[in-house]
Amino acid sequence: MAVFVALGAFLMTLAGGWTAQRVTDRRHLVLGLAGGLMLGVVGLDLLPEALHAAGREIFGVPAALLLFVAGFLLAHLVERTLAARQAAHGGAEGHNHRAPEVGLTAAAAMVGHSAMDGVAIGAAFQVGSGMGAAVALAVIAHDFADGFNTFTITSLYGNARRRAIAMLVADACAPLVGAVSTVFVHIPEAVLGGYLGLFGGVLLYLAAAEILPEAHHEHPARSTLLCTVAGAAFIWLVVGLSGG
Repeated sequence: MAVFVALGAFLMTLAGGWTAQRVTDRRHLVLGLAGGLMLGVVGLDLLPEALHAAGREIFGVPAALLLFVAGFLLAHLVERTLAARQAAHGGAEGHNHRAPEVGLTAAAAMVGHSAMDGVAIGAAFQVGSGMGAAVALAVIAHDFADGFNTFTITSLYGNARRRAIAMLVADACAPLVGAVSTVFVHIPEAVLGGYLGLFGGVLLYLAAAEILPEAHHEHPARSTLLCTVAGAAFIWLVVGLSGG
Protein backbone atom coordinates (compact mmCIF):
# COMPACT_ATOMS: atom_id res chain seq x y z
CA MET A 1 0.00 0.00 0.00
CA ALA A 2 2.84 2.42 0.85
CA VAL A 3 4.49 1.85 -2.53
CA PHE A 4 1.13 2.28 -4.30
CA VAL A 5 0.60 5.62 -2.55
CA ALA A 6 4.17 6.64 -3.41
CA LEU A 7 3.30 5.98 -7.06
CA GLY A 8 0.54 8.56 -6.68
CA ALA A 9 3.13 10.98 -5.30
CA PHE A 10 5.29 10.24 -8.35
CA LEU A 11 2.49 11.22 -10.72
CA MET A 12 1.58 14.32 -8.70
CA THR A 13 5.18 15.53 -8.74
CA LEU A 14 5.32 15.22 -12.51
CA ALA A 15 2.02 17.09 -12.75
CA GLY A 16 3.47 19.95 -10.71
CA GLY A 17 6.55 20.18 -12.92
CA TRP A 18 4.44 20.00 -16.08
CA THR A 19 2.31 22.89 -14.80
CA ALA A 20 5.43 24.98 -14.13
CA GLN A 21 6.62 24.36 -17.72
CA ARG A 22 3.31 25.27 -19.35
CA VAL A 23 3.00 28.74 -17.84
CA THR A 24 6.38 30.16 -18.81
CA ASP A 25 4.69 33.17 -20.44
CA ARG A 26 3.51 34.13 -16.95
CA ARG A 27 6.87 33.60 -15.29
CA HIS A 28 6.31 36.22 -12.59
CA LEU A 29 3.09 34.48 -11.55
CA VAL A 30 4.86 31.10 -11.49
CA LEU A 31 7.61 32.48 -9.25
CA GLY A 32 5.11 34.24 -7.00
CA LEU A 33 3.14 31.03 -6.57
CA ALA A 34 6.31 29.00 -6.00
CA GLY A 35 7.45 31.44 -3.30
CA GLY A 36 4.10 31.16 -1.53
CA LEU A 37 4.12 27.37 -1.72
CA MET A 38 7.63 27.25 -0.27
CA LEU A 39 6.75 29.71 2.50
CA GLY A 40 3.69 27.65 3.39
CA VAL A 41 5.60 24.36 3.37
CA VAL A 42 8.29 25.79 5.68
CA GLY A 43 6.11 27.65 8.17
CA LEU A 44 3.04 25.43 8.27
CA ASP A 45 4.43 21.95 7.68
CA LEU A 46 8.21 21.49 8.00
CA LEU A 47 8.90 23.57 11.10
CA PRO A 48 6.01 22.24 13.23
CA GLU A 49 6.94 18.68 12.30
CA ALA A 50 10.63 19.34 12.95
CA LEU A 51 9.94 20.83 16.39
CA HIS A 52 7.76 17.86 17.28
CA ALA A 53 10.22 15.24 16.05
CA ALA A 54 13.55 16.72 17.15
CA GLY A 55 12.35 17.45 20.68
CA ARG A 56 15.55 18.28 22.56
CA GLU A 57 16.97 21.74 23.23
CA ILE A 58 20.54 22.99 22.91
CA PHE A 59 21.44 25.85 25.23
CA GLY A 60 17.79 26.80 25.65
CA VAL A 61 16.84 26.66 21.96
CA PRO A 62 15.09 23.75 20.21
CA ALA A 63 17.58 21.81 18.09
CA ALA A 64 15.25 22.01 15.08
CA LEU A 65 15.30 25.81 15.17
CA LEU A 66 19.08 25.92 15.43
CA LEU A 67 19.29 23.68 12.37
CA PHE A 68 16.69 25.85 10.65
CA VAL A 69 18.92 28.92 11.10
CA ALA A 70 21.94 26.84 10.05
CA GLY A 71 20.15 25.79 6.87
CA PHE A 72 19.32 29.41 6.03
CA LEU A 73 22.93 30.50 6.58
CA LEU A 74 24.26 27.48 4.70
CA ALA A 75 22.16 28.30 1.64
CA HIS A 76 23.33 31.91 1.77
CA LEU A 77 26.97 30.85 2.13
CA VAL A 78 26.78 28.37 -0.74
CA GLU A 79 25.16 30.88 -3.07
CA ARG A 80 27.62 33.66 -2.20
CA THR A 81 30.58 31.32 -2.60
CA LEU A 82 29.47 30.04 -5.99
CA ALA A 83 28.52 33.52 -7.19
CA ALA A 84 31.93 34.89 -6.12
CA ARG A 85 33.70 32.06 -7.92
CA GLN A 86 31.66 32.67 -11.05
CA ALA A 87 32.40 36.40 -10.89
CA ALA A 88 36.11 35.70 -10.52
CA HIS A 89 35.97 33.83 -13.83
CA GLY A 90 34.05 36.62 -15.53
CA GLY A 91 30.71 34.84 -15.49
CA ALA A 92 28.56 37.38 -13.69
CA GLU A 93 27.09 40.52 -15.14
CA GLY A 94 24.33 42.65 -13.72
CA HIS A 95 21.28 40.90 -12.43
CA ASN A 96 22.08 37.55 -14.07
CA HIS A 97 24.68 36.57 -11.46
CA ARG A 98 23.05 33.35 -10.29
CA ALA A 99 25.20 30.25 -10.35
CA PRO A 100 23.50 27.22 -11.95
CA GLU A 101 25.09 25.01 -9.28
CA VAL A 102 22.90 26.68 -6.66
CA GLY A 103 19.78 25.66 -8.54
CA LEU A 104 21.00 22.09 -8.91
CA THR A 105 21.95 21.93 -5.23
CA ALA A 106 18.56 23.26 -4.18
CA ALA A 107 16.79 20.82 -6.50
CA ALA A 108 18.88 17.97 -5.07
CA ALA A 109 17.72 19.00 -1.61
CA MET A 110 14.13 18.84 -2.88
CA VAL A 111 14.82 15.33 -4.16
CA GLY A 112 16.15 14.36 -0.74
CA HIS A 113 13.07 15.81 0.89
CA SER A 114 10.81 13.84 -1.46
CA ALA A 115 12.68 10.66 -0.54
CA MET A 116 11.97 11.44 3.11
CA ASP A 117 8.30 11.88 2.17
CA GLY A 118 8.39 8.31 0.89
CA VAL A 119 9.98 7.18 4.15
CA ALA A 120 7.20 8.97 6.04
CA ILE A 121 4.56 7.14 4.00
CA GLY A 122 6.14 3.76 4.68
CA ALA A 123 6.59 4.43 8.40
CA ALA A 124 3.01 5.72 8.76
CA PHE A 125 1.52 2.60 7.19
CA GLN A 126 3.58 0.50 9.60
CA VAL A 127 1.84 2.34 12.44
CA GLY A 128 -1.65 1.84 10.99
CA SER A 129 -3.84 2.36 7.95
CA GLY A 130 -5.45 5.51 9.39
CA MET A 131 -2.11 7.17 10.01
CA GLY A 132 -0.90 6.02 6.60
CA ALA A 133 -3.92 7.55 4.85
CA ALA A 134 -3.44 10.91 6.61
CA VAL A 135 0.26 11.09 5.75
CA ALA A 136 -0.42 9.94 2.18
CA LEU A 137 -2.93 12.78 1.66
CA ALA A 138 -0.44 15.36 2.87
CA VAL A 139 2.48 13.94 0.86
CA ILE A 140 0.58 13.60 -2.42
CA ALA A 141 -0.72 17.16 -2.20
CA HIS A 142 2.70 18.48 -1.20
CA ASP A 143 4.39 16.68 -4.06
CA PHE A 144 2.51 18.78 -6.58
CA ALA A 145 4.16 21.80 -4.97
CA ASP A 146 7.50 19.94 -4.82
CA GLY A 147 7.43 19.19 -8.54
CA PHE A 148 6.40 22.75 -9.31
CA ASN A 149 9.19 24.16 -7.14
CA THR A 150 11.87 21.73 -8.31
CA PHE A 151 11.43 22.66 -11.97
CA THR A 152 11.09 26.38 -11.15
CA ILE A 153 14.18 26.56 -8.93
CA THR A 154 16.39 24.63 -11.37
CA SER A 155 15.31 26.84 -14.27
CA LEU A 156 15.54 30.09 -12.30
CA TYR A 157 19.28 29.67 -11.80
CA GLY A 158 19.99 29.37 -15.51
CA ASN A 159 20.08 25.60 -15.96
CA ALA A 160 19.04 24.13 -19.29
CA ARG A 161 15.52 22.75 -19.64
CA ARG A 162 16.82 19.17 -19.88
CA ARG A 163 18.51 19.55 -16.49
CA ALA A 164 15.32 20.90 -14.97
CA ILE A 165 13.38 17.95 -16.38
CA ALA A 166 16.02 15.49 -15.11
CA MET A 167 15.76 16.93 -11.59
CA LEU A 168 11.96 16.80 -11.85
CA VAL A 169 12.04 13.10 -12.77
CA ALA A 170 14.47 12.40 -9.92
CA ASP A 171 12.16 14.25 -7.53
CA ALA A 172 9.20 12.22 -8.77
CA CYS A 173 11.03 8.91 -8.29
CA ALA A 174 12.34 9.79 -4.83
CA PRO A 175 9.12 8.99 -2.87
CA LEU A 176 9.06 5.50 -4.41
CA VAL A 177 12.65 4.90 -3.32
CA GLY A 178 11.92 6.25 0.14
CA ALA A 179 8.83 4.09 0.60
CA VAL A 180 10.67 0.93 -0.45
CA SER A 181 13.58 1.73 1.87
CA THR A 182 11.35 1.59 4.96
CA VAL A 183 11.32 -2.18 4.57
CA PHE A 184 15.05 -2.23 5.34
CA VAL A 185 15.96 1.01 7.18
CA HIS A 186 14.54 2.82 10.21
CA ILE A 187 15.38 6.53 10.62
CA PRO A 188 15.31 7.79 14.24
CA GLU A 189 12.66 10.46 14.81
CA ALA A 190 15.18 12.96 16.22
CA VAL A 191 17.35 12.68 13.09
CA LEU A 192 14.32 13.19 10.88
CA GLY A 193 13.31 16.27 12.87
CA GLY A 194 16.78 17.78 12.53
CA TYR A 195 16.78 17.18 8.80
CA LEU A 196 13.39 18.87 8.40
CA GLY A 197 14.63 21.92 10.33
CA LEU A 198 17.77 22.23 8.20
CA PHE A 199 15.84 21.78 4.96
CA GLY A 200 13.26 24.35 6.07
CA GLY A 201 15.98 26.96 6.50
CA VAL A 202 17.29 26.30 3.00
CA LEU A 203 13.81 26.58 1.48
CA LEU A 204 13.03 29.82 3.32
CA TYR A 205 16.25 31.41 2.06
CA LEU A 206 15.49 30.48 -1.54
CA ALA A 207 11.92 31.76 -1.27
CA ALA A 208 12.69 35.04 0.53
CA ALA A 209 16.06 35.97 -0.97
CA GLU A 210 15.72 34.69 -4.52
CA ILE A 211 12.35 33.57 -5.82
CA LEU A 212 10.06 36.32 -4.48
CA PRO A 213 12.42 39.21 -5.35
CA GLU A 214 12.76 37.76 -8.86
CA ALA A 215 8.97 37.46 -9.16
CA HIS A 216 8.51 41.17 -8.42
CA HIS A 217 11.61 42.45 -10.22
CA GLU A 218 10.02 43.07 -13.62
CA HIS A 219 6.34 42.58 -12.77
CA PRO A 220 5.51 44.16 -9.41
CA ALA A 221 1.86 43.37 -10.05
CA ARG A 222 -0.91 42.74 -7.56
CA SER A 223 -1.59 39.43 -9.29
CA THR A 224 1.91 38.24 -8.38
CA LEU A 225 1.28 39.02 -4.70
CA LEU A 226 -2.06 37.23 -4.88
CA CYS A 227 -0.34 34.14 -6.29
CA THR A 228 2.08 34.16 -3.35
CA VAL A 229 -0.77 34.39 -0.86
CA ALA A 230 -2.65 31.65 -2.72
CA GLY A 231 0.38 29.36 -2.57
CA ALA A 232 0.71 29.75 1.20
CA ALA A 233 -3.07 29.34 1.65
CA PHE A 234 -3.02 26.14 -0.41
CA ILE A 235 -0.45 24.57 1.92
CA TRP A 236 -2.52 25.67 4.92
CA LEU A 237 -5.53 23.92 3.38
CA VAL A 238 -3.51 20.75 2.77
CA VAL A 239 -2.15 20.70 6.32
CA GLY A 240 -5.63 21.29 7.73
CA LEU A 241 -7.24 18.53 5.65
CA SER A 242 -4.51 16.09 6.59
CA GLY A 243 -5.03 16.78 10.28
CA GLY A 244 -1.72 18.63 10.76
